Amino acid sequence: MTKEAKVIENIDSYLIKIKKKGYAQSTIKKREQNLSLFKNWLYEKNLQDITVSEFDKRHILKFKNYLSNRRLKEETVSQYLKTVYNLLEYPCDEKPESDVQQIVNHYFMTKGLSLDEIKDSTKKQRIIYSRYTKPAKDLISLAGSVKEAKKAIDKVAAWANSRKLDYAIETVFKKWPEINKLKPKEKKKRAYYKNDPMVWSDSKQRWYVIDKNGEWLEFAGDKKQIEWREED
Repeated sequence: MTKEAKVIENIDSYLIKIKKKGYAQSTIKKREQNLSLFKNWLYEKNLQDITVSEFDKRHILKFKNYLSNRRLKEETVSQYLKTVYNLLEYPCDEKPESDVQQIVNHYFMTKGLSLDEIKDSTKKQRIIYSRYTKPAKDLISLAGSVKEAKKAIDKVAAWANSRKLDYAIETVFKKWPEINKLKPKEKKKRAYYKNDPMVWSDSKQRWYVIDKNGEWLEFAGDKKQIEWREED
């Protein structure tokens, strides 16, 4: 018979998994704070050995009263309780990802999706997962390890995204001979003065401001007033 996990043991596992799923840093930090207080409460009430199945509504109510006694706002209390509910419902014993799953999921994460969004899209067949398994497996073989395969995807993603180009796992194969030379496109900077663009004249060695009518006006201000903006 498998030994059931304790609530307090699942906290670290839960936090590790939501970090891997691509949650926003602000969300992760808030849940860490909420669960830190919850963990302290478990020790204070001598509940450090209670299991997930044993932790019921009575304990939730006691924790809620504990929070209310700290004179926290009702909205804040609700946030704490929501985090605890998420912890209790989270499948901390789920199977780890295979090497191929790690690569496919990592590829979609570079596209801006979280792990939950990837799984949801797969269930709804917006993502046909099987289409990506072979190139993922081939990439691991080419790179030599999952870690190096992820690094290669990251390099191609940064290179492509900076140029507003689409890319696939197969793009890594095409760019493999030059993978270590791939760099994100450097954004050009342009000078502005009070939201009007500026132009430098090499012949006259001075700055000009282009006004709303397209007329070039000699810049007579201080160089500190020039604002540099990145442009695609």
